Amino acid sequence: MTKLKRRSLLKAAGLAVGAVATSGLSAFASNPENQDKKTKKLALSVAHITDVHIRDGDNAPERFKSCLKQIINKHKPDFFLNGGDSINDASYDNVKYDQVIQQWGIWDDCIKTLDKYEVHSCIGNHDPWWKAPSKEHEMYGKNYVVKRLKIPNRYYSFSKKNWHFIVLDGNNSNISLDQEQYEWLEKELEKLPASTPTLLMSHYPILGTTQVLVGGGHSDCKKLKDLFYKHRDKVKVCLSGHNHLSDQTSYNNVLYCCNGAMSGFWWGKGDAESTGPGYYLETPPGYAMLNLYEDGTVENEYFPHTF
Repeated sequence: MTKLKRRSLLKAAGLAVGAVATSGLSAFASNPENQDKKTKKLALSVAHITDVHIRDGDNAPERFKSCLKQIINKHKPDFFLNGGDSINDASYDNVKYDQVIQQWGIWDDCIKTLDKYEVHSCIGNHDPWWKAPSKEHEMYGKNYVVKRLKIPNRYYSFSKKNWHFIVLDGNNSNISLDQEQYEWLEKELEKLPASTPTLLMSHYPILGTTQVLVGGGHSDCKKLKDLFYKHRDKVKVCLSGHNHLSDQTSYNNVLYCCNGAMSGFWWGKGDAESTGPGYYLETPPGYAMLNLYEDGTVENEYFPHTF
């Protein structure tokens, strides 16, 4: 999402984002506050990084690597979820072949830091190169991103412990799931055994506050909300990025987490609306850690970084 578009939307709305606590911001799903945390069994600890926008300049690659090392050493996650916009940008009209190759080369170098970890990624709007010489070119569009991110498809699913994970591709008309993908999602949720705790990840927020403030949310949010309600015994949490803002909203007992941006203000110092160095509005650069419990409860905490 472009900075200028977001600023104009924000000013038009005449609103401001709520402050993010610099010590980490927590949110809970499925009413875990009513349960004794000591009696719950942790199934998985998962790191969620998003909107890395990796590029040359501003020492961004080394800063990103430092943050990944911090996540590994401090939190010891079981695996990583990457929410898209992995590279700075391949989607603008003036981006050339060499720039796309360079950005993905930097990404490959940085992600070697996670060579002992599984990284499950989704496609961000800035990842595909739409100005390739032709639609038949091997680097055109989403298929090349699937290859570079080493994911099985533009949307897919997998299971860990007793949890199921669904990764979506919202890079379609008006930020939505295309019909083929929506029908797949319906079947995916339907075939899961009752009460299978499920996490969904899209690059774009499905529900929450940030898209009210700055746009960029799923246009099919009502359709998805209805589907999630039908499977309310399964759907527990939806992760997103895109808006570079931290927001955690609970609706119908589903926790919707827009988990900021690793790059913050695109690795820059910020602008007049930044409330701190590298912030986008009131949100510092950072990442999230999720505790996923065997009983289907969730804890999501956003950790600002200072690299």
